[in-house]
Amino acid sequence: MNQINPVRPSPIAGSWYSSNADQLREEIEGYLSSATNPELNGQLVGLIAPHAGYLYSGKTAGYTYQTINGSTFDLCVVVSPLHAYLPYALLTTAHKVYATPLGQVEVEHELLTELNLRMEGANLPTAQPLANDKEHSLEIQLPFLQTALVKPFRLLPLMVRSSDPGYLSKTASILADLIRGKKVLLVASTDLSHFNDEATAVALDQVMLKRMTDFSPEGVLQAEANQQGFACGSGAVALVLWTAKALGANQVTLLNHSTSARASKDTSSVVGYGALAITQQEAV
Repeated sequence: MNQINPVRPSPIAGSWYSSNADQLREEIEGYLSSATNPELNGQLVGLIAPHAGYLYSGKTAGYTYQTINGSTFDLCVVVSPLHAYLPYALLTTAHKVYATPLGQVEVEHELLTELNLRMEGANLPTAQPLANDKEHSLEIQLPFLQTALVKPFRLLPLMVRSSDPGYLSKTASILADLIRGKKVLLVASTDLSHFNDEATAVALDQVMLKRMTDFSPEGVLQAEANQQGFACGSGAVALVLWTAKALGANQVTLLNHSTSARASKDTSSVVGYGALAITQQEAV
């Protein structure tokens, strides 16, 4: 029986982002310092961030993470898609830590175990552990979190393949109950439309971003299903939105939208990126 390495080494450092720790931190700090966001006022509950290589989406991701620059969270729940095909609704890591050039991030396995027990009790498919995965969309959020947050944090990683609203909303309710009262940040990882011309991409992205700012997880899933707008992490976004709602969040704010054309200068085939913040605003 093969033993699983407790450390998940990065399969994307040196390609999707720099493998040099000093260069990586300097690059991310540049993205953070160049982002100017509106005053969010309310309590920050979650974020929606892109997951392309930093050359393409790093500037937009900077708007996302500028909202937490200098903050502390005990736990970060990072929810992403899984781009590889596996016949599971939800997955997580089998490793104890994620490694990036900026250090190691410990996985909160006790919470993962409790999540699976509660999901099993509710007759829901549980989060299947995955070892030696190549998934970039979850990992690529970690160096931004490591740079923006001033203290180490523990990670609850989830990779979503389901687009079933019943399953995702029930899972979100269980997750919210599990983390309520803790100092937690939710992060949904998604890119938007893929490989359309710039004008088409902007139109499609506006539809999807409107569903997000309407705080409609059902709408996000419907837009993807009906091909009115696209988000490769639509299931991840829906799960985070439902979880954030259960925790009391009531507003989603668009911080930045861009396409890969900003870096590539090619407007004939682009990928869209969005940065959004999920907050709980006090009733007036």
